Amino acid sequence: MTDDSWVPDTCTLPTVERPLRLAEFDGLFHDALRGADRLTARHLRLRLDGSAEPVARDLIERESACCSFFTFDLARPDADTVTLDIRVPDARVGVLDALALRATAARGR
Repeated sequence: MTDDSWVPDTCTLPTVERPLRLAEFDGLFHDALRGADRLTARHLRLRLDGSAEPVARDLIERESACCSFFTFDLARPDADTVTLDIRVPDARVGVLDALALRATAARGR
């Protein structure tokens, strides 16, 4: 999935870097995603392998810097799992939809 037309205009990441960031998310999803739950239209919870915590933490820190509308919360419910809660405002539900689709598509590879 390479179409990034869903990336909002408010994203400050340079356009040339966007495919690289998307590839990082795809890699995280492919390597570590254990499950995804859409808790509400504005809230996605991803369950990741616990070993992915440093990668996830770095990625969400950088993503928060360019797309400030995201709210990310990373937690470790047990030794083997981290949960990544992603929330967006109503105006950005389409972005969360696209991210959820990317997660399930990458997991299937």
